[in-house]
Amino acid sequence: MTTLTIEKITPNIGAVVTGVDFSKPLVDAQQHEIEQALLTHQVLFFRQQAITPKQQADFARQFGSLHIHPIFPQADNQPEIVLLDNHKTDLRDNAIWHTDVTFSETPPLGSILAAKQVPSFGGDTLWSSSYAAYDNLSPAFRAFLAGLTATHNIIQSFPQERFGNTPEGFAQWQQAQVDNPPVVHPVIRTHPVTGKKLIFVNEGFTTKINELSDSESKAVLNFLFQHISKPEFTVRWHWQNDDIAFWDNRATQHYATHDYGDTVHRVMHRATINGDKPFYHSI
Repeated sequence: MTTLTIEKITPNIGAVVTGVDFSKPLVDAQQHEIEQALLTHQVLFFRQQAITPKQQADFARQFGSLHIHPIFPQADNQPEIVLLDNHKTDLRDNAIWHTDVTFSETPPLGSILAAKQVPSFGGDTLWSSSYAAYDNLSPAFRAFLAGLTATHNIIQSFPQERFGNTPEGFAQWQQAQVDNPPVVHPVIRTHPVTGKKLIFVNEGFTTKINELSDSESKAVLNFLFQHISKPEFTVRWHWQNDDIAFWDNRATQHYATHDYGDTVHRVMHRATINGDKPFYHSI
């Protein structure tokens, strides 16, 4: 029995979902519908969800265990909730296309982002379908990328000059490097549930395609970074307070625009659901 209403936004990615309350546990039918909608639409949007950090963590935990970020600050008394507050953390340089936490051996399954305080205009977030980007490569280029691997490094998006510029911050930044050394993932990933293939390199954390020379790697990565940001692969969301976005981190990239200046206050809470080790299957 259908309990939710799901309205598709664009041909390739995005849907608005109504009929669920994030402050309450899901019934089995609702959880199944959300999981299936996430696989189909890759990012889901929910309006008017005024929840606490604990409620957000409890909701996210219904889909898996939660990641604790090694650098970003946390919401009060809720370490699983990342606090993205532009008055506490300089987020301007985070305005790049990225997939969350691919510096991990097991990047997240998904992320749930709650808008707590947003500008009246500006501050939109865009998501891109890594499926659509892959499908729109030529067969010859898909064959070239098949089986290649790439290195992902936490320092790419968390450099010392931004996150290690105080004694306390430097110690945390150093420990984050120790706990998260560079990792290798396939350039083309097979989704563990849908079986579809998708591009799995991102500007936020990918530093090199390992089987290519430095110049070749740079050229290919730059092409893929530009390719995945094509408007026809994307959806753009204008936030309202208490909106929630839930995305499949395995199959998307996203970009948080920073066009609202430093005086405007923007606060978001993110729960990140642990995933598994990426793989590539040729079949």
